[in-house]
Amino acid sequence: MSHTEAPIRIGTRGSQLALAQASEVRARLMTAHGLPEDAFGIEIISTSGDRILDRPLSEVGGKGLFTKEIEAALLDGRIDIAVHSSKDMATANPEGLVITAFLEREDVRDAFIGRDVATIDDLPRGATVGSASLRRQSLIKRLRPDLNVVIFRGNVQTRLRKLAEGQADGTLLALAGLNRMDMASTATEVLSVERFPPAPGQGAICIQSREGDERIAELVAPIGHADTTVALTAERAFLAKLDGSCRTPIAAHAQLDGHGQLTLHGVILTPDGSEMHETHQSGPVSDAHEIGMEAGRVVLSAAGQGFFARWADLKA
Repeated sequence: MSHTEAPIRIGTRGSQLALAQASEVRARLMTAHGLPEDAFGIEIISTSGDRILDRPLSEVGGKGLFTKEIEAALLDGRIDIAVHSSKDMATANPEGLVITAFLEREDVRDAFIGRDVATIDDLPRGATVGSASLRRQSLIKRLRPDLNVVIFRGNVQTRLRKLAEGQADGTLLALAGLNRMDMASTATEVLSVERFPPAPGQGAICIQSREGDERIAELVAPIGHADTTVALTAERAFLAKLDGSCRTPIAAHAQLDGHGQLTLHGVILTPDGSEMHETHQSGPVSDAHEIGMEAGRVVLSAAGQGFFARWADLKA
């Protein structure tokens, strides 16, 4: 593809991690098409999630807080491509927008960063762990009911500063984000996916564009990753079946075995971590969506009628 038109405008949040993700998309597009850097412009868009830092996401709108302003810019033509963290994406696109590609997934695991200790198990009784994620809060409480879990909002750098200032004894971050910023050495413990299952979509960069924009679809197609797309199809179907958002502690991790089979580990929890329901569903990769939906049906059945209603209005 030759570049003779105006620069392709890539929309992103303004955090260091978001800019690293947008830069990765640009670099992959440059390589795929032999285009120079100035064929692309990165447009920083402030989102509600970046501005509202004094309340839990579950109280102020959930996932859309990190995407809606970027999606609005895409719909009205101010940008051509939107770059998101896949775990921030709602299960349905706004009318007129589509997910064009998922980049090859980074490490899906969560990392613990301890201020004075290396691991979660090493934390003394009553120690404080900060996290903005309901899933992480619930899993921590399940592992260590004695710990004090508090809301920790802000970008990676903000959370690490709060930790250094002593506002908590430990925090949790996605290892993928630390890797993308060359900060993996910050992690004091990397948590296994079995012990600490990740958020649906964790570690994958999502590219969104306008429906019917064939020019952008052709531009982006070479950098999409087939296996990641299959895995996220299953995880997002699981999330959709549960009607999940930032209001609900949900984990999901799909893995491909290299022989055409996919296995999805799906988990739902109560906010206090006292109750958990999980399932492993497997099948051919061509059935990724149905595998995710079936996993959702299984955990909902196990949890019983009214499971979500019992605690949906609880504050994180």
